[in-house]
Amino acid sequence: MSAAPSQTVRTSGKVLKSEVLDDIRSGRLESLSAEEILIWGLGNFHPRMALSCSFGNPEGLVLLHMLTRLEPSARVYMLDTGRLPQETHDLVDRVRDRYGVAVEVVMPDAGAVQEMVRAQGQNLFYESLEKRKLCCRLRKVEPNRRFLADLDAHVTGLRREQNVTRTGTARVELGEGGRLVKINPLVDWSREDVMKFVRDHGVPVNRLHQRGYPTVGCAPCTRAVEPGEDIRAGRWWWENPEDKECGLHAGEEKDGSGI
Repeated sequence: MSAAPSQTVRTSGKVLKSEVLDDIRSGRLESLSAEEILIWGLGNFHPRMALSCSFGNPEGLVLLHMLTRLEPSARVYMLDTGRLPQETHDLVDRVRDRYGVAVEVVMPDAGAVQEMVRAQGQNLFYESLEKRKLCCRLRKVEPNRRFLADLDAHVTGLRREQNVTRTGTARVELGEGGRLVKINPLVDWSREDVMKFVRDHGVPVNRLHQRGYPTVGCAPCTRAVEPGEDIRAGRWWWENPEDKECGLHAGEEKDGSGI
């Protein structure tokens, strides 16, 4: 006898088990540690779960370290926008060598990017918020959505204190209309917690962090910050704090842009 419709959610590859759905909706998962929530995710979704690692933030590398020790064959992916600094590419190779993980590199549609650049120029993102979100959508949001279409769950390094747009983030969420489980193991960690884990475990991180870049995205949209500045101050520094999202972790608009 099949479960009642209210007790199941169809993900990309299967119907989510009612007990898993109950875990998510009950709030029980909020009390689990980062490692415990990864174990829960692996047990329920591997190999249809992947860690989203930008290689520009220490949070993703902390999770990669945890995840690959729990399950060496755990999947890790990154979005190569075509505008990443060399330091980020170098870190990917360092991680491959140390952890033996085959990082899945996801790239944007070349034709869409070519048309955007032809019509708007190479540096359109400086001209308006609308154009910056267009660039993020083509280079990050849409490639990410295509990749996630084949998964049942993904893991992110989101933390509530990172930005005003993230204060309400839950440890586990149902996204994409209930189709995809989003797991945020570090949601209640502080920046100090993250960096202590990096030091204690010798986790490799982007060398731009040593040059005043607490977070690294695309090269033209990232700069070093002054001592005492907010850690997100170097990302899209010409915009208001409430606008500083690329769209990967924002709610979908009616046009489906994800921005």
